[in-house]
Amino acid sequence: MDIFGQINGQDVPAYELRSSGGLTAKVIPWGARLISLRTPSRIGKMAEIILGHDRLQDYIDHPTYFGATCGRYANRIAGGRYGDVQLDINEAPNHLHGGTRGFDKAIWTVADHGPSHIRLTHVSPDGDMGYPGALAASVTYRFEGDDRLIIEMEATTTAPTVVNLVNHAYFNLKGAGDILDHQMTVAAEAYAPVGAGLIPTGALSAVSQTKYDFRQPTRIGDLAGDDGYDHNWCLNTAAAPAVRITEPTSGRALDLTTNEPGVQIYTCGMMPEGTPGRAGATYGKFAGLTLETQKYPDSPNNPAFPSAALTPGETYRHIMNFRFYTV
Repeated sequence: MDIFGQINGQDVPAYELRSSGGLTAKVIPWGARLISLRTPSRIGKMAEIILGHDRLQDYIDHPTYFGATCGRYANRIAGGRYGDVQLDINEAPNHLHGGTRGFDKAIWTVADHGPSHIRLTHVSPDGDMGYPGALAASVTYRFEGDDRLIIEMEATTTAPTVVNLVNHAYFNLKGAGDILDHQMTVAAEAYAPVGAGLIPTGALSAVSQTKYDFRQPTRIGDLAGDDGYDHNWCLNTAAAPAVRITEPTSGRALDLTTNEPGVQIYTCGMMPEGTPGRAGATYGKFAGLTLETQKYPDSPNNPAFPSAALTPGETYRHIMNFRFYTV
């Protein structure tokens, strides 16, 4: 354990995890955040495969959500409102990633940790960012075997509320440059079209013959266009993996399996050029991509979408199962 930085005079440690196959990860309590993930290329060269910063202050100064656990409700809620509940507005006129002081800005408690795992907890009080009920949340990062990283998110509530926790790591399997040459496969027949403010229209559209059709391995740059993606794919939940990414130069690949019905893929189309990276590098457009497995955006306002409701006595549980390998 090393001290990564300070917030308001409080030390923020970084915990390193290691798999039996030599994969490594680092997690900090601020935002229950994954700040490092290193995997080998086909010739065994280790590299960072998620975007990040060298300094805690850069995470504070640049609102990219790099590696963070976002919630209570990650993604967008139209008008920051559902039913008679008014939430914090932090992406006017909408609510994004839990609000101005979402879970990404909380200092989580380290409940347990060991060489290959860490479990962090956080209690969000009743009324936090407008949400009803006190929510007790936990996030566990653990390596299993040589090549798997599991991220498990759980929550319980004292009153009816909505929950949609996501991990917001940005992947670049090449370790540098852009992700346009990455090959992507998404097990989805439909996606959620969006209107103003990236709020879903409420319709679901077939991916066939659109730029959203990744049912077969496809180079991201062949379809992304100028703006890339910031959209939710509606996953075939029985399919495994839900998403596969391969990078031809390094040979690195990942398979992602989840129990969630959707995945928001953002390809950094709005990433400010010159965003600080590691070791003096900078990031910009298409520097990485997120794989935010989730309930669909604005689900609380769309009864036809998978429900994000959580009531007392229930446990919210979200699993992300990554397998890393080379091709």
